[in-house]
Amino acid sequence: MNQKTRDIICLGRAAVDLYGNQIGSRLEDMGSFAKYVGGSSANIAYGCARLGLKSAMLTRVGDEHMGRFVREELARAGVDVSQIQTDKERLTGLVILGIKDKETFPLIFYRRDCADMAISADDINPEFIAQSQALLITGTHFSTESTYRASKTAMEYAKAAGTKIIVDIDYRPVLWGLTSLGDGETRFISSSGVTAHLQTILPDCDLLVGTEEEVHIAGGSTDTISALKNIRALSKATIVLKLGPLGCTVLDGAIPPSSKEFVLHQGVRVEVLNVLGAGDAFMSGFLRGWLRNEDYKTCTAYANACGALVVSRHACAPAIPSEEELFYYLKNSASIPRPDQDKKLNQLHRVTTRNPASRPDLCVLAFDHRKQLYDAAVSVGADPSRIKTLKRLLVKSVEYGMQKTQLPANAGGVLIDDTYGQDALNDVTGRHWWIGRPVELPSSRPIELEGGRSIGSRLATWPLEHIVKCLVFYHTDDSIELRLQQERQIQELFAACQASGHQLLLELIPPANSTENDDTAFLSIQRLYNLEVFPDWWKLPPPSAKSWGKLTTLIQERDPHCQGVVLLGLGASLDSLKDSFKIAAQYPMCKGFTVGRSLFAEASHAWLANQMTDQQLIQTVGDNYVQLIQAWRNSRAQAQHPARQELAA
Repeated sequence: MNQKTRDIICLGRAAVDLYGNQIGSRLEDMGSFAKYVGGSSANIAYGCARLGLKSAMLTRVGDEHMGRFVREELARAGVDVSQIQTDKERLTGLVILGIKDKETFPLIFYRRDCADMAISADDINPEFIAQSQALLITGTHFSTESTYRASKTAMEYAKAAGTKIIVDIDYRPVLWGLTSLGDGETRFISSSGVTAHLQTILPDCDLLVGTEEEVHIAGGSTDTISALKNIRALSKATIVLKLGPLGCTVLDGAIPPSSKEFVLHQGVRVEVLNVLGAGDAFMSGFLRGWLRNEDYKTCTAYANACGALVVSRHACAPAIPSEEELFYYLKNSASIPRPDQDKKLNQLHRVTTRNPASRPDLCVLAFDHRKQLYDAAVSVGADPSRIKTLKRLLVKSVEYGMQKTQLPANAGGVLIDDTYGQDALNDVTGRHWWIGRPVELPSSRPIELEGGRSIGSRLATWPLEHIVKCLVFYHTDDSIELRLQQERQIQELFAACQASGHQLLLELIPPANSTENDDTAFLSIQRLYNLEVFPDWWKLPPPSAKSWGKLTTLIQERDPHCQGVVLLGLGASLDSLKDSFKIAAQYPMCKGFTVGRSLFAEASHAWLANQMTDQQLIQTVGDNYVQLIQAWRNSRAQAQHPARQELAA
């Protein structure tokens, strides 16, 4: 018997969905689109991975941007992409779709000679198939001679290895050539040819899943019971019949004479936004239980809950819940009639599906300064436009420091503004660095955002990898009017980040002349948590040891998914920062530093005054950066292995 090292391999469609953003609009009138990974098999592989299964994808994608997107998105979700082939001759399939109303979901498949339909029997590795508990194939991949042959080959390998065979009927008449090319919405057209073709694969199935219409096409009858009996005559497979709002039924053995005898497994009723992708979510949830030998009541509870969540959301694959989110929803669904409007559920979806889910300790060079650098330029008579060049040189300082310390790409990073640093931002985007970008108007108190109050429209133009950074001069002892004004702006910013998908870093600095003690940061963060503001990151001046203990307890209790705290520098000396590292590194909640002026202020002033060359600036700042990286690493190592460090000394 082969060792089963993964749960499920999904063979079939892998594409890109372009979802219209304007709900209620015709596709003809759509103004903008959101891009998601799509294709039924890819959606299921994605959903299974989110729900804790070891899933893999077996398909082809094009040798272009969309193909790379599909591969990278699946990998980020935890899907094994080792068997995704790159097709040099074909493009990745596309789907353009919209949400007109609760019954109308126009969509167009751009799949003529696309990459995933070119998969061949030669792409199928029998050893890979043998390593999985199950192989899932979706119906479209039986629709052409070549994909049918490839799918049958995979099924033969699965049978030989004791790998279960699952078929999601996934009937799309347009993909069988039964409708006009623009009619992707039609779900059922009777076809004796399609029925005969599908019935050749039924005897080999262990699990067959479909809606009533899909069972009708597989069974060759528009009477559900007759269709089911026709399927049963050919196959001993467990049949899962999806019944929309009624839930589903699971059929083993003989088919009952009437649907009245079905054992219904009902889910919760929710407000429907979008039925597209609900079936893929249902399948992911069912497999979460079925592949772990859970009973049908449990399997269908997972399936119905996943489907309910997806119909309430935009998108297919990204709308599928995480395992933690699923269990929270199952426990609380009775009190969540509108999942799309439940703050706690949506925050849980946001943080448990976050990309990347976590990072190593961060060593970030912060040069998002605008006012300070403008003042420095003016003080030496330099043209402020030179600040743009300065920021690109500081990127090279980061490169220098990362190379010299062999810092991994996802552990290094920058804080850069778009006022003077747009070119620098463009230089670093796409490298897997941690990238923070400020939104606050420098020195504003009460806090104001650059570009006006419409922060959501501003974030719509930002790369999703950019982390929204907002500095607030905040203290719980501020006057009520000032505090409420600042808190309202913070709440609006957090809501905008939830909607846009960007992570949020909230930087809290006590205002000048305010009273500071060991509880200052604790009380500020506690207050914002009470207001249901949960930033992904906190950025704080170096706390005391006593403060670290209280902050750790607070954050772990109130927001266990918080990415952590990073330290700011406030222009302190390198020696002072190194001392603060020795304390902070003892607390896992601290994830490193984001320091700026302490590293670049003197060198930048000299460069603006033409007293230092480009290369001298790069190396001087880079060497300072190296010092802090090494100091942080040493402090963390000392905190984690004090005995080993003492022995080495």
